[in-house]
Amino acid sequence: MAEQEIIARIGVSAGRRVFGIAVLAVLAVAMLWLGLRPEATVFTLRLLMIVLGVLVGLAAWAMARATGRALELTPEVLRDSSGHVLAHVAEIESVDRGAFAFKPSNGFLLKLARPGGRRFLPGLYWQVGRRVGVGGVLRASETKLVADRLSILLAERGAK
Repeated sequence: MAEQEIIARIGVSAGRRVFGIAVLAVLAVAMLWLGLRPEATVFTLRLLMIVLGVLVGLAAWAMARATGRALELTPEVLRDSSGHVLAHVAEIESVDRGAFAFKPSNGFLLKLARPGGRRFLPGLYWQVGRRVGVGGVLRASETKLVADRLSILLAERGAK
């Protein structure tokens, strides 16, 4: 595939990235500490805290890995910097940035014409069926710009 012109790029906000990872890491440590305390008497609750602490720790690790990427908008696709395509512009039905949309923080929601797979990169985006939520630790100004440009591409497509 030939290299396409990048219309817009969404980078990760360093402060939000550090804060998000730190909150998850502190929560993981607190849960592990509660599960490993000798004063805790109920074995089932101790085991639950240990399991949850490990899962939250894995989520922090996943966020640290995922937020090393950026998102790029080309005339044909919205993709991440590793090359994974989130959505083809031709398949996008709508872009929703509304206050009551079920979307990530500082982001937007895409509704696709056809269902895609399931994918979750904490802090960047999630994809379930026909919906793609973009946002989290991404820069708010850049996500707004990409949402606006996608809306323009959709309007141009509808005018043809």
